[in-house]
Amino acid sequence: MNTLLKLASTSLMSMAMLAGPTWAQDKIRTIHLLSRPQAAQPAEFQAVQLIAQEWRKLGLDVEVDVMPWEQMSSEVWYNREDWDVTAWQMTGRPERSDPDEIIYNLFHSTTAESGYNFIGYNNPEYDALVEKQRVTIDPTERQALVRQAQEILAKDQPNMMLVHPEQAFAFDNTIWDAASVVNQSGIGIRNTWTWLSLAPKGDQKDIIANSADNVIAVNPLYISGVTDSWITELLYDRLFRVGPDGLPTEWAATSYEWRDDKTIAVTLRDDMKWHDGEPLTAEDVKFSFETTVGGEAPMYSPFGKGISDIAIEGDNVVVFTLENPSASFIISSLAKINLIPKHVWEPILADLSTKEENAESYQEEMPIGSGPYKFDRWITNEEIVLSANTDHFNAPKAERWILRFVPNAEASLGMLRSGEVNFLTDFSGDPQVLVDAAEADGDLEVVSTVDIGFRYLAFNNRRPPFDDPAFRSALSSAVDRRLIVNAAFKGFAVASNSVVSPALEFWHAKDVVDNFKAGSDVAKAMLEEAGYTMDGDSLAYPDGVKETLAD
Repeated sequence: MNTLLKLASTSLMSMAMLAGPTWAQDKIRTIHLLSRPQAAQPAEFQAVQLIAQEWRKLGLDVEVDVMPWEQMSSEVWYNREDWDVTAWQMTGRPERSDPDEIIYNLFHSTTAESGYNFIGYNNPEYDALVEKQRVTIDPTERQALVRQAQEILAKDQPNMMLVHPEQAFAFDNTIWDAASVVNQSGIGIRNTWTWLSLAPKGDQKDIIANSADNVIAVNPLYISGVTDSWITELLYDRLFRVGPDGLPTEWAATSYEWRDDKTIAVTLRDDMKWHDGEPLTAEDVKFSFETTVGGEAPMYSPFGKGISDIAIEGDNVVVFTLENPSASFIISSLAKINLIPKHVWEPILADLSTKEENAESYQEEMPIGSGPYKFDRWITNEEIVLSANTDHFNAPKAERWILRFVPNAEASLGMLRSGEVNFLTDFSGDPQVLVDAAEADGDLEVVSTVDIGFRYLAFNNRRPPFDDPAFRSALSSAVDRRLIVNAAFKGFAVASNSVVSPALEFWHAKDVVDNFKAGSDVAKAMLEEAGYTMDGDSLAYPDGVKETLAD
């Protein structure tokens, strides 16, 4: 995200919160709940309205602050002390088929300052547990640890889990061969494998997709949003990719060998080139991983953190030595970190080292990767166009991949029906409307699947009253998730109380969902037990507890 965007990110909500009185008080102040607009994210917006309604029944004054994704993302990510609660989502990226990225990076205390743990959750018992699962190679033993981690999160409620959406996507089956569409486990048909294999039936050879959110950045060292990741996965190669079956598949690597439980040797392809024509070498691979290990890219740093040494043998073998055994290393690191050209990024990083910005804030004018698509153009608020890299070892069958920004869900469906879009990759409206349209038109095909990803409310654990697990648990228990599933998601979702999706059956702790009790009476009893009281119509802190917000 660029510097100007960061400077402009302070919302009216934050200014209002920080401009008011900051003296100690018994009564709980107004709670500000952030959401994207209804037109862009109707399910999210509706869920937030329902939740605010339930929280008001507890005696809380709740204000919903609506803002576009770019502003909300910047507000939450860069001003970590200043917000209360925000609607958020974790998308079902393929590398999240292994739960490590979610249970470690989202909640481990070391990622709180600048990483994924933007809520500031800190529990030493939890830290130790997720560290242990990382080095536990036996799958059954690790399964028990992963499920125990979910139980701790269910008890502490650092986030308020809502649903795992049932993602519905559609495409024009008169343009694309349905047999060439890949339905990836827990991801759906919107995935890299589809963008590579999608076979045109006639003269139209451009994949024209849509997104409700604008692109924030096209940066291989910055995970700036769901839509942005679709693009970086096409522009940049990785050593491995997660296959349609959820298992790691060699990609820029042709093979690998575990020499012991902490040393893995990876053999590279010898036919790869960067989009500017320069050869991709083992030095580039080493540089890509050293950049993340060195901390120049804070969001990617956790994925390379356990690497203690990277060596090159011959022309095309890279040897990674780990500090400890890592059960998820191939998926969580080798299939996660983008390969970047040393000749492009080394001088960029050298220049950034003399400034306050890091690699996340840099935007190349012409992004250079080695992936199956090349960057063509980016017209702000309109579209991004990528062209097929015909020299790639897995060259796409389509000629171009075009992403159009359509913030309104109804408009995106209209564009699909009119042919302005031929692959609906982002539909936040009622999925039944999409199903009905497909039945009426006859040339549209809809495919849905339960997502690895999830929708949730993020509590700012740094900020009272959300620094109290009892308060967070009560607010979470105030809302019956069936209300969210049926009213906001129109039944196209499954209720959640865990960050691990039921699509990942082996890892999912089913009991934390089945045993979850919800309702106003449940929440009020929890608050009373924790010492919260009513001051007239307003909820007040327990006796002796005062709130002070820093200026």
